[in-house]
Amino acid sequence: MEASTATAGAKKPHPLPWLDLLVREPFYLLHFLAFFSYFVARSSATEIFSSRENYVRLLRREIQAILAFLVLAVVKAVNQESQEAYIADVVFYAKAFLFVLALLIDYHLAICYLIGFLVIFVLAQQPSCDNLGDSCKLTPLQLETLLTEGGTSRYWLVEFRNQFSSRCIRTSRLLPELSVIYSNKNISFGIIDLGHFPNCADKYGISVEGALGQLPTYVLFDHSTEVARFPRLADDSNSPAITRRILCRHFDLDRRLIEYIAGR
Repeated sequence: MEASTATAGAKKPHPLPWLDLLVREPFYLLHFLAFFSYFVARSSATEIFSSRENYVRLLRREIQAILAFLVLAVVKAVNQESQEAYIADVVFYAKAFLFVLALLIDYHLAICYLIGFLVIFVLAQQPSCDNLGDSCKLTPLQLETLLTEGGTSRYWLVEFRNQFSSRCIRTSRLLPELSVIYSNKNISFGIIDLGHFPNCADKYGISVEGALGQLPTYVLFDHSTEVARFPRLADDSNSPAITRRILCRHFDLDRRLIEYIAGR
């Protein structure tokens, strides 16, 4: 388990990570092709340019759409903590503006884009964060062994997620980033994918029913005893916001780190 974590951390980063993602991930490649196709469709739509007035009107709408998109992108960049959540929101805004511009050219083109986006939604899922930081992926058996037999950390903060949940994808970077800061001999971080181990959900009292259920769920174990979880069981009717600050405060990670350093 530790070896797999070390191996993941030892991977040499790609010199052009965005180009690598564009080629490797269908989600980014298909959206790039969809956005690029607008320029092809625009240049071939000669009817709307039959008069200078129509051309100027379209150009004005395009400038307005670009400015509005940039404003929304900057606002999201300031407020979002997760890169995956930021990408999901920005791509959604870009698709909305592209649909509106296509509607100005021809409603048949707008319908084609709408169908294309639905196909992309079905065929290509946004990838989650593949950087584990100092956390590790666990199976339910490995977690049970670590909690009952001990021998490693006293505390385990475990994230229960599903790789097919958009909410889990948006928050997939939070636990790895926390693990880089707070991981020590006293507390370790782990991830269990309930998409691979669905029977594990009932054992730890996690609801996966409905559109989102309670995923992701974060549980802090003191040896084999659960001492805290987020969201709480009473919050199953809501989908509370999940940020690094909220997780850090809910599980007292700063206090536990200070206690560890003071006890060394």
